[in-house]
Amino acid sequence: MIGLLQRVNEGRVLIDDNCVGEIGRGLVVLIGVQKGDDEGRADRLLERVLGYRVFADDTGRMNLSLKDIQGGLLLVPQFTLAADTRKGMRAGFSSAAEPVVGEGLFDYLTAKAAQRHHTVACGVFGADMQVELINDGPVTFWLES
Repeated sequence: MIGLLQRVNEGRVLIDDNCVGEIGRGLVVLIGVQKGDDEGRADRLLERVLGYRVFADDTGRMNLSLKDIQGGLLLVPQFTLAADTRKGMRAGFSSAAEPVVGEGLFDYLTAKAAQRHHTVACGVFGADMQVELINDGPVTFWLES
């Protein structure tokens, strides 16, 4: 399972000009589900997302996690993260999980996140979304579980 984590001052997801998820300071995490991913990998990714130290402490060092700052978490499904781009001029998606599996694991991840963290918003699996964010830093990390 892949999480492209971005530290943000704010973020939101729009579908047909309607806001379906929005946060202030926190993390926007694009989620890619690959073949072979399961609930255990989703749990591990969530643990890393919530605990990854990407926010500055009093000395300016990235020593604080999302939990530490009580920031917002916006989870956005993005199957293109699982693309194979090693050759040619068009991505292949043979390593991405089947849509029904991907949607199930994304739903599982968002439900677990809502149980463990106070401010969680999410995009909609399979929808045509517009993601708006103000990247802070910018700080972006690729996490895999």
